[in-house]
Amino acid sequence: MGTPYVREAVEDWLAYIGTERQLAANTAEAYGRDIGQFLTFLAGHFERAPDMKRLLGLAARDVRAFLAARRAKGVGSRSLARTLSALRMFYRFLERRGYGKNDAIRAVSLPKLPHSVPKPLTALKATALVESLGLDGDEVAEWIAARDTAVLALLYGSGLRISEALSLKRKDAPVKGRDMLRVTGKGNKTRVVPVLPIVRQAVKHYLALCPMKLGSDDPLFVGARGKQLSPRLIQLRIARARATLGLPETATPHALRHSFATHLLGAGADLRAIQELLGHASLSTTQGYTEVDRAHLLKTYTSAHPRA
Repeated sequence: MGTPYVREAVEDWLAYIGTERQLAANTAEAYGRDIGQFLTFLAGHFERAPDMKRLLGLAARDVRAFLAARRAKGVGSRSLARTLSALRMFYRFLERRGYGKNDAIRAVSLPKLPHSVPKPLTALKATALVESLGLDGDEVAEWIAARDTAVLALLYGSGLRISEALSLKRKDAPVKGRDMLRVTGKGNKTRVVPVLPIVRQAVKHYLALCPMKLGSDDPLFVGARGKQLSPRLIQLRIARARATLGLPETATPHALRHSFATHLLGAGADLRAIQELLGHASLSTTQGYTEVDRAHLLKTYTSAHPRA
């Protein structure tokens, strides 16, 4: 990769973004891969492991060559934009820690990103997806079907990210009349979300069937070996359910979170309230949901505007 001095700087930066900046673990891991790929490219580009002088002397064309090489390997615009963001953050860190300055990174433009609109499911399809697990022809244990149903019920019923649902501890379980749930989301930020009775019932049913004895600090949702459930297993279960129900490829765990927000919006919920429920830092992120419910917005407009 790089010289020992460069590797030490990278390790210091990774520790910094994980502790002081408190980036989500997945983001920090992705940034680490980005920097590793960058240094590996430079080693081949210059036919030697890059030292700090080389890093600080890079021209914009060197960075563009790296991004072009990644693009040639099929890496999409969003991943390239994240990679460039990681590089910019790394070079700002080097400057602030006194290693030196390189303005070439700032001269490289972020790749243009396609404008993506969330793809929610209809209320009927979202409900069918949540309730279909265990009915897709697969031979799975009853407790596993109940577990997967409880996970998806939390995604659609409370708007959780899959990572948030699977990070819950047994002591967090919304049972015994608890109608609120404290969730730790991106950036270690916590929020409180409501839990519907039907969702509480799904979690209670799973716990009653789960063969593992779960301690209060154990993961709420576990796999067959008692370890924290992998999101990949939920994704695979949904993929099989899609085939049974004839749902599109966009029917994913995250689509249930989108559906949660869209259906609240369609029922007249305030956008800022939805922002709080989703744990979005910026209202602009939440505003993406307005694009998938134009019919509701038009109806609200024509019924409320005095000149409509």
